[in-house]
Amino acid sequence: MRLLILLFLVSSSLPAQENWSRFRGDNGSGISHQAGIPSAWGESDIAWKVQLDHVGHSSPVIWEKTLLITTATQGGGERFLHSFNADSGQENWKVTVSMSDSPKHQKNSWASSTPVTDGRVICMMMADDSSQRVGAWDFTGRELWVRDLGGFESQHGLGVSPVLHHGVLLVANDQLGPSSLEAMNSMTGETIWKSDRLPGKTSYATPAVVEDGQGGHQIICISQSGGVAGVDLATGKQLWRTPELPMRSVASPVIADGMTFATCGSGGNGKYMAAVRTARGLPDSERIVFERKTTLPYVPCLIASQGLVYLWGDKGIIVCLRQETGEEVWMKRIDGAFSGSPILIEDRLFCASEDGEMVVLRAGEQFEELGRTPLGDFCHSTPAVANGHLYIHTFNSLIAVRAKN
Repeated sequence: MRLLILLFLVSSSLPAQENWSRFRGDNGSGISHQAGIPSAWGESDIAWKVQLDHVGHSSPVIWEKTLLITTATQGGGERFLHSFNADSGQENWKVTVSMSDSPKHQKNSWASSTPVTDGRVICMMMADDSSQRVGAWDFTGRELWVRDLGGFESQHGLGVSPVLHHGVLLVANDQLGPSSLEAMNSMTGETIWKSDRLPGKTSYATPAVVEDGQGGHQIICISQSGGVAGVDLATGKQLWRTPELPMRSVASPVIADGMTFATCGSGGNGKYMAAVRTARGLPDSERIVFERKTTLPYVPCLIASQGLVYLWGDKGIIVCLRQETGEEVWMKRIDGAFSGSPILIEDRLFCASEDGEMVVLRAGEQFEELGRTPLGDFCHSTPAVANGHLYIHTFNSLIAVRAKN
């Protein structure tokens, strides 16, 4: 009964699309319908820009007039949750959490996990070699709870972000050591259920939540050892799964029209992609619709919209596929290397290069580059859109670009 109450709890009267509440926005789709964001801009289009004391690769999260990001000191001994005024860039407050210094991949940061909010509570995850912590704060910065989930074994540090669904906090913990998927009461941190998962190569993929076609919901998780899997949101029971993936999963799954699109790879290159049916009741042998094993992204997430899937490669090769068949529509090489993921605003794809240039392409059956804007700093993060602005978290700054009327 407690879970049913949580699942149907209405956390805010604002529609979800007016906020950007988690990594890549609504259910991780990376899609916004915000009008007026320019394809290229100058100083007059920048609403505000603030310098940051520390580095992080987390994506901005916006709820009404509050913007949230994470940063960390060199080595990761201190992790920070920042709250800014989304209109002015003024910092409201900063929370500090002490951790141990730990190693990471050269392209990762000690604050790559993106916070999540539902307008009532703000949750974030942190990890070092000995512990993985998840916690919650209110909108004044007051700590509600912090839990240590135990050891965290990873070659490259933490990358997965938490997910909130109607008051239930979902924490995917796929790592080299003991692995799990856990559902918690977001206000108290109390465990609702916890499901063991197969240990394997650490996953950096943030789950998504979809309707299961039978009146409930399922959590879509991907990892090397667990493959692509559907887990019942109410009970934590695994409903279905594909065979294990051949390599590490970094990019998060993208859901569109009853299918999940998942990738994996190694060494800076994507090596395998699968389009997977998510409906309950199908034999596992019938779930994979098509596969692709060449010219794939490794770190950047996909975009699926209006029957097309866009693959924005780490090394600047962009591919457009037909969603139902995997047929290649076009493939183009552009300048730049990319660690952040693209987002779709109206009919345009936005993605920041590692060197700090926002690249904008036309989404559709014909390739067209529309603009490039220098950001003045390196960038490994994914932009966010809400509140009439495009928000960008570079290594050392936070930038807000206003929409034009």
